[in-house]
Amino acid sequence: MEVIHILKRGRGRPRGRVISDAEKFVRGTVPPPAVNATVEAPGCPTDDDRTSGLPVDYPAIARVYGAAVAAGDITACKWLQLAIRRQNRDRARAQQDPACPFVWSDEAAQAACAWISRLPHVEGKWQTATIKLEPAQVFLVALLFGWRSRADPTVRRYTSVYWELGRKGAKSTLMAAIALYHMAAEGEPGASVVCAATTGAQARIVFGIARSMVLKSPWLRSQGVRAFAHSVCFMPDYKNTIGTIKAINARASSQDGLNPSCVVLDESHAQSFELHDVLKSAQGARSNPLLLCPTTAGHNQLSIGYALRTTLCKVLEDVIEADHLLGVIYTLDEGDDWRDETKWIKANPMIGITPKLDQMRRYCLDAQQTPGLEGEFKVKCCSIWQAGGSAWLSMSHWDACADPRLEIEQFAGARCWIGGDLAQVDDLAAVAYLFEHEEKLVAFVRCYLPADVVEERAKAVPQYRLWAESGDLVMTAGSMIDYSRIEADIREACQKYQVKDICFDSFGSWQIAGTLKAAGLPARTVVTTPPARELEARIKHGRFRHTGSPCLKWQASNAVVRRGVDDSVLPKKDAAESPNKIDAIDALISAIGGYLKAAPISVPYQIMVMG
Repeated sequence: MEVIHILKRGRGRPRGRVISDAEKFVRGTVPPPAVNATVEAPGCPTDDDRTSGLPVDYPAIARVYGAAVAAGDITACKWLQLAIRRQNRDRARAQQDPACPFVWSDEAAQAACAWISRLPHVEGKWQTATIKLEPAQVFLVALLFGWRSRADPTVRRYTSVYWELGRKGAKSTLMAAIALYHMAAEGEPGASVVCAATTGAQARIVFGIARSMVLKSPWLRSQGVRAFAHSVCFMPDYKNTIGTIKAINARASSQDGLNPSCVVLDESHAQSFELHDVLKSAQGARSNPLLLCPTTAGHNQLSIGYALRTTLCKVLEDVIEADHLLGVIYTLDEGDDWRDETKWIKANPMIGITPKLDQMRRYCLDAQQTPGLEGEFKVKCCSIWQAGGSAWLSMSHWDACADPRLEIEQFAGARCWIGGDLAQVDDLAAVAYLFEHEEKLVAFVRCYLPADVVEERAKAVPQYRLWAESGDLVMTAGSMIDYSRIEADIREACQKYQVKDICFDSFGSWQIAGTLKAAGLPARTVVTTPPARELEARIKHGRFRHTGSPCLKWQASNAVVRRGVDDSVLPKKDAAESPNKIDAIDALISAIGGYLKAAPISVPYQIMVMG
């Protein structure tokens, strides 16, 4: 049953609307439902529990929230569902595998949530004087502090956090609370929290909330926390400062002397890599660092927020591993109608509390009637990134097409179509070999990389080292692409298979294509090709096979697409300067172009491909 997430009167719920027991639980109005037999929920709170001072079982709230989302009782986007699947998978791994480097601690999760819940509200009107953590907030805080290092339980598993949701989702308030907890309760020696942003005013938002919490909370001051004009300090003995929170401006070049244990990059969709890189490197001496990157969606694909989001999506889709990165994304799914208020909970997990439902309705109405407002509503309220293409290929469909048993030698003597993308002279190059078998296309893609640039590329994408070691990358000597090696491999393939076509992307391939053509081989270059939709359709319907190469999957996950009004498809990278390569996919598309040239499809369309 799809749950309509609209809250009770006084918080915006229209009369006559019904929500499930699971949805009522996440609002704290009823005891938890028995979502499934594996959920343990003793001690989960009612509204009375949360306001009477009775103990609240926060780990149970996180578990029931996750179970309710997984069961479909709470409307949730794809990324939240994958985050919960990751949490469940990690819990099972930590329990069953003694070699797992991290463990789960209910006690650590409980301690952090309980501590934060004692902090006061400092903005707006609330039913309680102190923060009443909502299930979505409990889920994030519990995961951040509940996962510990197996070797040293005083150390967190997660050192980076990406949290994306719609505007007015209390992001800054929760980040200020986490910053205070880190400074005063995590036991970090000389804790130093830095609140940074593109402007000084933005940087002072989280700092200002933390400072106001101290001024408003006798309990917090009794713990030794003091508020000053430009700093918040932890001074348990009233003399020595053992922790600070400060705001800094975005002039990255002036921040080299810092030694932060925690960095808050508020609205990370607007933050540059320059500031991030300086602050991140400054944490190098810390054994338990923390980087917090809360944000709404945005427009800048070169921001640290977009980069973290891209990495997180690959982690959640099991493309890469990053055990240090915690992330939860609340956004509308592709195909959702942004005007449908029953979908807004996907981007606003606390809708009705913050933001208010009636405010969202008014904004949505304005967006439909006022030119220019639609884009902002989609970005800020629906958390939909703009000015970029959408992810092209479904990774679940891609995985379903994998067959690790495939060997290219099985196709000796078979008809073959070759596609190549040679890219820049010091970067990744790829050659795809395509065969037809039982109405399926079977692809083998060979990627080449100069050995001297592996470490440089691994700074942005650490998996390059693993791919080099595993053989997923063909390593060539020096710092430039070895075109002679690629040409030799193609000539060898022409001896083993019935090569019908050799199609290169035009950039950087004129010489090798000319040499092969002069040798009597069917080589050519193209600027535009029509096979992208063929690849898309075959993957979707299971009529495509590949070996399951992690490097190839990574590149498939990197491809984004723009769809034209003429039904054209334009696969490309997420940004021109992005380290997320798609050369192997370009090579594969070129090979499919040769296949379609020999066996044209019945439905005409035009596809343009950009590398």
